[in-house]
Parts: sequence; structure tokens; C-alpha cells
Amino acid sequence: MGLHKRALHDGSDPPCKPTQASNDGGGQTNFTEAGMSGTARGQSIGSGAIFAFADCELDRGRRQLRFRSRAVHIEPQVFDLLETLLVNRDRVISKEELFASVWHGRVVSDSTLYSRLSAARRAIGDNGEDRKLIVTVPRRGFRFAGEARELPGASFGAVERPSGYSPSRSLDQSVGFCTTPDGVRLAVAAMGEGHAVVKVASWLSHISHDLNNPMWSGLYPRLAHGRRLIRYDGRGTGLSDRGVADISFERLVADLETVIDSLDVEKVSLVGMSLGAAVAIAYAARTPARVHKIVLHGAFAMGRRRRNSASDLERADLLLALVSQGWGKPDAAFMKAFSCIYFPQAGDEWLRWFAEVQQRNASPETATRMRAMCDDIDVVELLASVRAPVLVTHSKNDHVIPIEQGRLVASLLPNARFLPLDSSNHMILHDEPEGPRLAALIDEFLGLGPA
Repeated sequence: MGLHKRALHDGSDPPCKPTQASNDGGGQTNFTEAGMSGTARGQSIGSGAIFAFADCELDRGRRQLRFRSRAVHIEPQVFDLLETLLVNRDRVISKEELFASVWHGRVVSDSTLYSRLSAARRAIGDNGEDRKLIVTVPRRGFRFAGEARELPGASFGAVERPSGYSPSRSLDQSVGFCTTPDGVRLAVAAMGEGHAVVKVASWLSHISHDLNNPMWSGLYPRLAHGRRLIRYDGRGTGLSDRGVADISFERLVADLETVIDSLDVEKVSLVGMSLGAAVAIAYAARTPARVHKIVLHGAFAMGRRRRNSASDLERADLLLALVSQGWGKPDAAFMKAFSCIYFPQAGDEWLRWFAEVQQRNASPETATRMRAMCDDIDVVELLASVRAPVLVTHSKNDHVIPIEQGRLVASLLPNARFLPLDSSNHMILHDEPEGPRLAALIDEFLGLGPA
């Protein structure tokens, strides 16, 4: 990944330290992906296939397990484990491969793996004395031994590919970790070659799963074509350290600085959306010499508690309640209301997926803290200091961040172009009409980097 190892904290280790698969002898495995995508090497990204076996169906498009035609609730890691075993059912899968496919670089114990295997066996009715579906091969690993058929399944629509796009080249990613000055490890992914484009982290990012995410699956391959796309999970989310003490706006800006400083480049372009837009603005204002171009979508200059509006204060309290009560709960009324505010044009299937993304990406406590932090952000005074050209896009009927905030951001930037998009979704989905247009606009605006 070419991570630059200049120390940024008071320890002796470099801030970015890629690791390889290893076992420390104490039952814990460290693994950093190298050219892997999805749940296992060689799998197709975003496949909607259904695996039918015994009395079960594993629906990869809906990320749902069904036992005798009834949906079975399983944790995301249990689903990933089953999917990995089914995709590779022609061979034995080692513990190290399962750690890589399911936990994507996080340090976990052997007991965690065995508990997920037990949960998978219970879910598919294979928990008796005579295990016939998931078998243990002594000193080698595990294998799916049942008969399985692949059936066609639903998908979120075909991803538009740019001219000359190569899936194997563009979708392969390497993953490393950066350590911030306050000791938080941030997971960083790199794809493609060329000018560095950094996608600023948001509270709904997960670098190991975003390639299947209908918010990003149409954009990321395009950004990685002829460019080096850098993505990272923010503190407390995704593969980065969870349960961190400080989740403040200043720390998020410092985290972006840590990631950029770890790259062996002079300039980067930034793509910031929603919360990430405010972080990008702050960084670009403070270090203008490091930024080539900026793309902002769903941006805001002031959080709801900074707008001196009674209705905005009420809205802030409402969104905070929805997050704290319904985060990651697909059947909760709070969750349904929250999802409909963010994505009113999305269908029920997509909203179920959105709940699963929440479960995987952040805890309810972290999400609540981040939601509260967003409402207190104010970057108005920083906008005039941004020197890079900026493309500002915004959904016309955004119910999370009103389009007036996007216009305000664009009007106060010295060199900005503002484009409203015909959508009500806070983030543009790749399979809605404006999805391909937004991807093309960003691709054209960024170009291939400095001449």
C-alpha cells in the first residue's frame, strides 16, 4: 500500500504498520488483507446468488438466512462465516482464512471463532452429535460438507463500469492500520494506482464491506480507475478501534491528517459526504497546500444546534432519539422512521440492509455520540480559507441536511461549483437515476490528478 512510516506519536512504532497473517501463539490471529475483496479471495462482489442446502437458503443479495422458508436472525459475522464456507465448499478453509474473511484485520481469539461456528451450526440445524454440514478437519481447518446449489437471486442493480474498467484490478484492495497521536488505530484501505483520492470517513463506513454497499458500489470502482483511492474507517467504527474515549470533531480532523500524512504523497484530493464534508472543509482550510481538489455531497456549514432555529433544535432531538432507540434494529419503529428520513426513496429490502450496515459499523452508543457531535459542528469561518477547487452537490429534497446548507457552503467557498441533484435521499444510491450522473460528475471533476 506504500504507507509512509513517519512517526506521528510518541511511541517507537510507525503510525501506519501493515501486518501479515500471523499467530502469536496465544490464540489470537492478526491479519491484514492483501488483494482481497468481499468475504473471500475469488468471490464476486455484490453477488445476489442464493445458496440452497439441506433445509436452508443463504441469500447473499438480502444477506438473509432462511431455515425451512422462515428467516433466521444471525449476527453479521455468522453470516460471513457461512458465506465463506459455502463459496469455498470445494476445499478446507484454515482458521487464518476465516479470520481474514470474517474479521478483516481485527485481532480476535480462537474462542471467538469457535463461538461463531457454533452459532452457525445451530442456525442451520447442524448442532447435533453427527455434524454433516460444517465439519472440522483436524489440524487443517473447516469445510462445508453438505450438498449446496446456487440459485439466481436479487441484487441491487448492475454497477455502471467506466470505460476500460478492470474488476480484478480496481476492486482489489490492501488494508493497513494507522495509529493516531492519541493511540487510536484506524483501518485504511487502498485501491488502484495514480493520484491519491481520500474518501473522508463517515459514521456509516466499513472498508471491508463498502464495496457491496449500494451507496458506494457504483462510485468506488470509478474513483479507483486511474487513481489511488484511499478509504478509512473513522474512530469507533468499522475495523478501526471501537470504544474510544474521544469522538470529537477536532479528533476527526486530526484523524484525516494522520491518514494523509501516512501516504507518501505531496497532494491529495478529498471526497467528503455529510459529516465527512465538514471534516474535509476543516482539513483543507488548515492545510491548503496539501489539497488538490475537493468533492462535497450533502455538506453542511452548521450543525442543527448552531442554526438558531427552534425547528432545527427539535429536529436534532428527534434524530438523536431515533438513533439511540432504533440503531441497528430492523423491526423497530424508530429504525423505520430514521431510515425513511435518510432514504425516503429506498424500498423495504434496502432499509433492511441499512439496519444491518448499522449493526456492523458502529455500536448504538457510538452512533448516538456521533449524531450529537454533528449537531454542534460549525465550519462557517473556515470556508473562506479553502483554496482548492470544490464541487458541491446536494439532493434537492434532502430531509437530513437541507439543501440551503449546501448552497451556503458553496457560496462561502472561494472556488466552488454547486449542482443540485434530483433526489430525496441523503446519500445517492448507485441504482437511482442520479447515481450514475453523480459518479460521472465526480469522475470528470477530479480528473487524474495534478499535471
